[in-house]
Amino acid sequence: MMKEPMELLKELTLEEKASLLSGDDFWHTKAVERLGIPRVMVSDGPHGLRKQDDKADHLGVNDSIKAVCFPAACALAASFDRSLMRKMGEAIGDECQHEQVAVDLGPAINIKRSPLCGRNFEYFSEDPYLAGELSAELVRGIQSRDVGTSVKHFALNSQEHRRMSSDSVADERTLREIYLPAFEMVVKKAAPWTIMCSYNKVNGEFASQNKRLLTDILRDEWGFEGLVMSDWGAVSDRVKGVQAGLDLEMPASGGVNDREIVRAVREGRLDEKDVDRCCLRVLEMVKRFTDNARKETPWDMEAHHALSGSIAEECMVLLKNEDGVLPLKKGEKVALIGEMAEKPRFQGGGSSHINSFRVTSLLDVMGGEENVAYVPGYRGTGEDAGLLKEAAEAAAAADKAVVVAGLPDSFESEGYDRTHLAIPENQVRLIRTVAAANPNTVVLLYNGSPVEMPWLGQVKGVIEGYLGGQDLGEAGKRILYGETNPSGRLPESFPIRLEDTSCYLTYGGEGNRAVYSEGIYVGYRYYNTKKTPLLFPFGYGLSYTSFEVTDPRISADRIRDDETLQVRVDVTNTGSRDGKETVQLYVAPPECGVFRPVRELKGFEKVFLRAGEKKTVEFTLDKRSFARWNEEIGGWYADSGEYRVQICRNAEEVLLEARVAVESTQTVPVAFDEDSIMMDIAACPAAAEVVMASMRKPDWESEEEGSAASEAVTAEMSSAMMRYMPLRGQISFSGGQVTHEDLKKLIEKMNAAAKENRNGK
Repeated sequence: MMKEPMELLKELTLEEKASLLSGDDFWHTKAVERLGIPRVMVSDGPHGLRKQDDKADHLGVNDSIKAVCFPAACALAASFDRSLMRKMGEAIGDECQHEQVAVDLGPAINIKRSPLCGRNFEYFSEDPYLAGELSAELVRGIQSRDVGTSVKHFALNSQEHRRMSSDSVADERTLREIYLPAFEMVVKKAAPWTIMCSYNKVNGEFASQNKRLLTDILRDEWGFEGLVMSDWGAVSDRVKGVQAGLDLEMPASGGVNDREIVRAVREGRLDEKDVDRCCLRVLEMVKRFTDNARKETPWDMEAHHALSGSIAEECMVLLKNEDGVLPLKKGEKVALIGEMAEKPRFQGGGSSHINSFRVTSLLDVMGGEENVAYVPGYRGTGEDAGLLKEAAEAAAAADKAVVVAGLPDSFESEGYDRTHLAIPENQVRLIRTVAAANPNTVVLLYNGSPVEMPWLGQVKGVIEGYLGGQDLGEAGKRILYGETNPSGRLPESFPIRLEDTSCYLTYGGEGNRAVYSEGIYVGYRYYNTKKTPLLFPFGYGLSYTSFEVTDPRISADRIRDDETLQVRVDVTNTGSRDGKETVQLYVAPPECGVFRPVRELKGFEKVFLRAGEKKTVEFTLDKRSFARWNEEIGGWYADSGEYRVQICRNAEEVLLEARVAVESTQTVPVAFDEDSIMMDIAACPAAAEVVMASMRKPDWESEEEGSAASEAVTAEMSSAMMRYMPLRGQISFSGGQVTHEDLKKLIEKMNAAAKENRNGK
């Protein structure tokens, strides 16, 4: 076993310490043989193990070992199921142990700012609460096997365009409410071994050397104790990186940056204590794995293949089911149409691409049926009139037609962003042709992010299959035939048009500067607040059975912000099939003079119910469930007021609600000056009382009713003018009776009264 890291640190030379802060090659850390420090391997693998033996690369150009491809994060998030994430994580952890991989490079939890991001298939959601809850369970599952994770990409990596140079510019509230919470939740709930920084700059500084991100927030605020590694090739200034808290540079720099670190220490530009801190965290990670390495851990690929399929079933979302066209019935003649039924797209391209040992397509599991006729309908993205005609004939001869369509690899991938939301035109033409030939047409989609559906009104059924992993064919068959009741819910909004998205005008940025000008209004937070029509809202999903949610109970109708609130509802399966329902809890804020979304997701529970069964679902809400980021106090603040706790079918459809009054235990510092207006002063009763005792009415309020002046200045106008009047107006409208000295004394009294009130005196 390795010596203790602190002991080793004392024995290492400066050169050796510096060498440990970068990779040995593409996938390994460095060894120091004289001290018995081994090298360990890290490997890509957000949804499976992409271990490369040699000819290593980062983007999946070269082959990796045969492995199991689980559903991608875009699909996993649609499950809304924490327990599934845990099971999948445990399986990946076992695979890593078997292959002697110390750290699995994932999950990726960046927020889906726009459906155009080429890497959205690898990310969970547009909602930070959902992304954080699910990814925390995945991390727990992997790390329960004594294997580390590397949660990525920290932070604001929401586009592929110019991804290694672009500066993501966002205000503090946007950072805290949208782009950082998922990382914070994983750190606090699951304690990941490592965090991977992103390529981009964040507010002017590369993430790899951003001390505010890597130390001030990640370590000092959130308590992260693990290692921070770079994304591959993300390092700009290695010395600044060490100072900021970037422990490990990947991949190897060939010794170039190691020598830079040594030189900076020798010249007094870098404190060796900073090097020691980084080195210690690398040593701790290496020891943590090597002391618990279990190469004898079995890897049952067939069992994991089946697990992949069972997870995929939970992720498929039934979007449309007009006239009960689904589930398919045994004995019905079915036309299975679309090349993707034969060659499915089940994962994304780039660094997460798994070399699957086996792939089960829909054709594999349905093609052998006597009453199922398969026609490819299209090949690639090209037009083929013969295939189109054959598809129409097959559809006309069938009771029902299932068209398998979606986004090909070339339409979305790591490395570049999408430019539109369309699927290939030949697929659109095929869907319309088949629907014209058979009114009972169902479309099954394989895609990693939302697509336009100009054909939606022409088909009776739609299933969003996302990128469902290597056993998606079996999963799709079970959903189509009702062997499994669909229970997936959309983890992102599906807009009608690209132009409807909140960052349509600014996404991608100008040159190397990407300003997040939409602020906190991302995904459903924007669509709900603006009342923008959608194809399908966040949280949407249908079932083959029906559910009723009743009897909302809250533990109190009034709480302080330092207390918790319990919420209970009853859920009943009122249909004839067993199934799962996802109960979604949102919180709607009070009017408080601050822009806030209509509602935000603060809880979800997926529950299995047999036909006719009823269960009680319980949620616990704490201060963060009600709070917003307040830049004046630099922290989370729950405004006093009445909040609505809403049980929803999806982000748009409220089923039940209860109201709770929340009392803030915090006071926002108030300091008045000559420019403070009466409306804001009135919000502080103590200060308002001081003003009212000494304030002189403006001349226009003294006019007699019926006079020309009173007609010019209505009561409404006078009231508004008073609300918006700054204190200095007392000088302008007092006819010389109020001086600057008088105003100064008044302001001193107001601030003293406000301070006394704040201190409870």
